[in-house]
Amino acid sequence: MKPYLTNSSSFYHKKCFMILFISTTMATPLLPLDVLPLEGRLSFEEINHAARDFGNRYQFHPLAVLHPKSVSDIAKTIKHVWKMGQSSDLTVAARGCGHSLQGQSQAHQGIVIDMGSIRVHHPIQVVRNGLVQPYVDVSGGELWINILHETLKYGLTPKSWTDYLHLSVGGTLSNAGVSGQAFRHGPQISNVHQLQVVTGKGEVVNCSKNQNAELFHSVLGGLGQFGIITRARISLESAPNKVKWIRVLYSDFDTFVREQEQLIAAKETFDYIEGFVIINRTGLLNNWRTSFSPQDPVQASQFSSDGKTLYCLEMAKYFKHEEADLADQEIRLLLSQLSYISSTLFIAEVSYIDFLDRVHVSEIKLRSKGLWEVPHPWLNLLIPKSSIHRFAGQVFGNILKDTSNGPILIYPVNKSKWDNRTSVVIPEEDIFYLVAFLSSAVPSSTGSDGLDHILSQNKRILDFCESGRLGVKQYLPHYSTQEEWKDHFGPRWEIFKQRKSTYDPLAILAPGHRIFQKSIPFS
Repeated sequence: MKPYLTNSSSFYHKKCFMILFISTTMATPLLPLDVLPLEGRLSFEEINHAARDFGNRYQFHPLAVLHPKSVSDIAKTIKHVWKMGQSSDLTVAARGCGHSLQGQSQAHQGIVIDMGSIRVHHPIQVVRNGLVQPYVDVSGGELWINILHETLKYGLTPKSWTDYLHLSVGGTLSNAGVSGQAFRHGPQISNVHQLQVVTGKGEVVNCSKNQNAELFHSVLGGLGQFGIITRARISLESAPNKVKWIRVLYSDFDTFVREQEQLIAAKETFDYIEGFVIINRTGLLNNWRTSFSPQDPVQASQFSSDGKTLYCLEMAKYFKHEEADLADQEIRLLLSQLSYISSTLFIAEVSYIDFLDRVHVSEIKLRSKGLWEVPHPWLNLLIPKSSIHRFAGQVFGNILKDTSNGPILIYPVNKSKWDNRTSVVIPEEDIFYLVAFLSSAVPSSTGSDGLDHILSQNKRILDFCESGRLGVKQYLPHYSTQEEWKDHFGPRWEIFKQRKSTYDPLAILAPGHRIFQKSIPFS
């Protein structure tokens, strides 16, 4: 499907005619879409922003953008589309920050719901009464960075994060929400007590593990296919003040992954564990000096990363001001058990907020250089522990000759921290790795930093995973056909399809994933 770039006003007249026609032919007449009784508003002209996302590769223009003031606005709009039936091709997509990669938050000739509008009217509510574990109630359009700032006022914090915090709650919970805390606390979807959801029938439903549990588990990791998350209750814990942020390098992949797995299995360990791959980077440690201090400046200055494939282990230890000495002791003990290159130990002490919001600093720099709103052909993979060595041997330094197009993350997580009742698909092993190729393409370039070259590399990686039968699953998945989606879900496809037929039987929601088509009935 090609991006649709026709003038938006022609959409308006065409659709209004279609809606009016349908309204006069149905048993119960429907109001035209543009006169629905809403507290917020529907915009048919200011729609261009809803046809873009972070991936910067697809542009599907909607008919209209809904700016809701209430959950009722969302429910009324979806209910209206539901009542129109399959004779209408209108679909609905929720858009938080538009951080999707391949048009998943877009709705071609449909309605995009601006979830940021609703958070203004639904403030963050922190509950800490001593009778229950503390939690925070938030709008589905709320940003994680705002939740962090608000909960810290109470000395509390969510347990599990993403690396980038300027994302909406509904967006990350519809996928999983993974970062370096996931080995301990699981993804963000493992730290939710309750949801409020608007289904594809326009029904507003409260759900949890104990109430409407099937919908609760369907929506978590459900790619927006079963309902729009309008409210979420997130688990909290006591917040630290400070963070010791540590980086070390390895030249041997076997040692690197063995010690990552050792750390995530330990009872006493770091609070955050990630890693990344560095291929043929010049002056790597000098670049680190802007944020980190080397443990041995002389040895660090003599280290060269040129022409090498290296593996960085990134760790963090959280603590409160009065616990600084104890944190230092624990860090020294943990580091003494690792076999990293001794000259590459770098440590920084930062505030808890600065650590969690670290990617935003890079965003500001990239925006200032005009390098943020470029194509982002990201590839995120979940790889079983048993396949990680074969994967690394073929990809790092072979398919990929350098890492100049963006970071490559690699770190293990424990399957026991993921709930298999949710819709997210993960490998069938106790430990699996997130490997994320976070590339940025230079517009109009035909070289190794161009979009075509990066997409070709991604395809080679995926082809190798498939031909090698590595058991890999895509995270933030994207496929072009339903057959590919069936392969992705495997034996869970029938459950996924059944949930769709229950909660969104007309396939109104989240059309950008291209899993189901509204005009094709379930079979």
